[in-house]
Amino acid sequence: MQPQTTVILDNGASSIKAGLARGPEGDDDDQPKLIPNAIVRSKGDKTTYFGHQLERCRDYSALHYRLPFEKGYLVDWDAQKAVWDGVFSSEVLNVDTAESSLLITEPYFNLPNIQDVYDQFVFEEYEFYSYHRCTPAATIPFGHLFQAGGPSPPECLVVIDSGFSFTHVVPIINNQIQWYAVKRLDVGGKLLTNQLKELVSYRQWNMMDETYIMNHAKETCCYVSTGFFEDLETCRSNPKKNSIVREYVLPNFSNNRPGRVRLPNEELSTTDQVLYMENERFTIPELLFRPDDIGLEQSGLAATVAASIGLLPHDLRGMFWANIGLIGGSTNFPGFYERLSSELLSLTPVEYDLQIYRSEDAITEAYRSAIAFVNDPAFSGHVVTREEYLEVGSNASRRKFAGWQSSSAPGDADISKITQESMIEDRGQPSRKPNRSRMRTTTAPGRRR
Repeated sequence: MQPQTTVILDNGASSIKAGLARGPEGDDDDQPKLIPNAIVRSKGDKTTYFGHQLERCRDYSALHYRLPFEKGYLVDWDAQKAVWDGVFSSEVLNVDTAESSLLITEPYFNLPNIQDVYDQFVFEEYEFYSYHRCTPAATIPFGHLFQAGGPSPPECLVVIDSGFSFTHVVPIINNQIQWYAVKRLDVGGKLLTNQLKELVSYRQWNMMDETYIMNHAKETCCYVSTGFFEDLETCRSNPKKNSIVREYVLPNFSNNRPGRVRLPNEELSTTDQVLYMENERFTIPELLFRPDDIGLEQSGLAATVAASIGLLPHDLRGMFWANIGLIGGSTNFPGFYERLSSELLSLTPVEYDLQIYRSEDAITEAYRSAIAFVNDPAFSGHVVTREEYLEVGSNASRRKFAGWQSSSAPGDADISKITQESMIEDRGQPSRKPNRSRMRTTTAPGRRR
């Protein structure tokens, strides 16, 4: 019998979004606990913090991070186990793993050997009753990201997942990821923070060891410009005295004052140190749209989305253009949605409509979608039990979890089948497929008519 409690673990490279789903009649954790996925050593108080313990730290200067993830893949299992032990302990989730099921997210294009270690940890180390492993985008069709477009999720959609290590463009048909059309952009939150550290260290203060502080400065000061060259000229013509410049007051850990953006007419004390954020505010997030600015031989995000959709069956492309969703922390920059809409609009074929869906909280959207997936009656058919694992090992997971290794581009027969299935509608429900005539007569913010 499937356990009533399911642990949701959106295991990101930067943070873990963790909570419990207690079944259709239970009280789910709608708001996950955000836990840094790292072992952190503070030089200030000379203490090591494991994951959730970082909130106890009082001196965030010169923190040394030991990350389980490197270049997007889970490679340091000792560090990851230390963080997971804290998550499952009484201090966070307080869960009995042997009496619980688990849904955990994994990186896109995860390597088979790493997937086998996932299985070993879940069943041999923590002895979960059953578990399901998938990518964050695979849970999105079960959530509410696309609910504004109709009561049921679209059959064809594109998820843009801009996270810590990379940005992925993930097309999905009928809840199945089309791996042959998935595209990766080698720009994520980690690269942006490191780039900001280098710029600030070259121009003002040496901040190369202050990852925590500079990450906070990035999140509070940076934005995506919709007029890049105009903003650049504004900063060049009148440095430090223009509408773009912001003064970021560095934290003072002696009196527990966090870093902040200086308010207009705010008086500063003699001990306050100020970081002037000028064109760094918009040139850092610009790398998502112009990665060649730092020598990456890749197209920007908009061109990557167009290239991904261009690989999909021709008769279905209109549905993908009309159902693009944003998740991941790097999509939270002010102006990101407007800039992406503007650039995609110029790349959208004239016969198609363009619609981009935003989440109220892009960081936890995959977690909330996972909750909905777990409460779906079909979820029990997607899990591998400990009994199955003990019988055939990781082969049980390979059979149950469709991976990118076994996928390939569909042939003409497959495309014809997909197209025919997409034309079949349940007469009792309105269709979510944006057919040509419907697209021309429907208006919504961000759509082309």
